[in-house]
Amino acid sequence: MNVVITGASRGFGRSIAEQFGAAGYDLFLCSRDEQRLEAAVKSLQTKFPSIRVQGNAADLADKNGINSFSEWVLNLITGVHVLVNNAGSFLPGNVRDEKEGLLENMMAVNLYSAYHLTRRLLPAMMKQRSGHIFNMCSIASLNAYANGGAYSISKFALAGFSKNLREELKQFGIKVTTVYPGAAYTDSWSGSGIDPKRIMEASDIAKMIFAASQLSSSACVEDIILRPQLGDL
Repeated sequence: MNVVITGASRGFGRSIAEQFGAAGYDLFLCSRDEQRLEAAVKSLQTKFPSIRVQGNAADLADKNGINSFSEWVLNLITGVHVLVNNAGSFLPGNVRDEKEGLLENMMAVNLYSAYHLTRRLLPAMMKQRSGHIFNMCSIASLNAYANGGAYSISKFALAGFSKNLREELKQFGIKVTTVYPGAAYTDSWSGSGIDPKRIMEASDIAKMIFAASQLSSSACVEDIILRPQLGDL
């Protein structure tokens, strides 16, 4: 079974890779940071020697990067059983005064990467008439918040893409799950002064995604919403 994960060198993506790798899935990973990706691949290969782990560095905010990565995947494997669209970025701002071009940047990283990569890999999934796509949205896809700006807008758009995809792909046996995680302790929170126990662990999200992927072909978890026990920050 083949799993394709973007933004896989750290954070949610790395935890999701660990979860599927432990279960014996072959991993095909992408990240913008080539050095971090190489380190993640080596670590996963050492930890799970019985599976295939390969990585390809690409900037999925650039359509050329999407084309390069998708061609790499399709040349290596014939079936995509799980696709996790996790690549994303956060830059704070307010609509009224955020830097010119921030919305375009957030849309390219958080929406267009998932949209175009999914379109490139869908023919293989439709041919096999099975598969599961997870789109990593955010609590910011559900509720606007202070200093969310273009980031929140892009995550609302990603949720809309995911909902449309779910309706389109039912007839092909392909599942689509929209994931809405709240604050979880990843590199972006290190040095913030936030007590790691106040927010979730990245592995919490990975465990829920893996569990959703294990259901029978007749069931689909459409939405996964996770928040810290004490609520959003």
